[in-house]
Amino acid sequence: MAGGDFRRYRGQAHDTPKAEMNVVPLVDVMLVLLVIFIVTAPLLTHAVKIDLPKASSAVNLTKPEHIEFGLRENGEMFWNGEPVTLAELPARCAAAAGQEVAPELHIRADRLVPYEQVAQVMAIAARSGLSRIGFVSDPSH
Repeated sequence: MAGGDFRRYRGQAHDTPKAEMNVVPLVDVMLVLLVIFIVTAPLLTHAVKIDLPKASSAVNLTKPEHIEFGLRENGEMFWNGEPVTLAELPARCAAAAGQEVAPELHIRADRLVPYEQVAQVMAIAARSGLSRIGFVSDPSH
């Protein structure tokens, strides 16, 4: 019985799978990739030599004019410091939008001006073609 037991244990020991990893296929793939990169790398750095003409030019930065539009609490409106009425505003905005480079509209409104007046001015300006509208505020307060 003791001899049969040893044979049984010996047979089980040979049937267990190996815990080793076969790295030969991995090394083969890496060597093939290395050869491919060695062959293609000089082709990627090859460039056609061209003698390009040289010219110097400065960037032409022309800032568009801006229109200072003021609104007071009592309803007075000012176009670049000159008084204007709500009826004259669409014609002035259309004339400004018709320029080659449309100016920016900077709105300066008193703190207590109703939002409805500011919205009316913005709507008139947008309908006339002035799309760049900004608000000017005092950062010190």
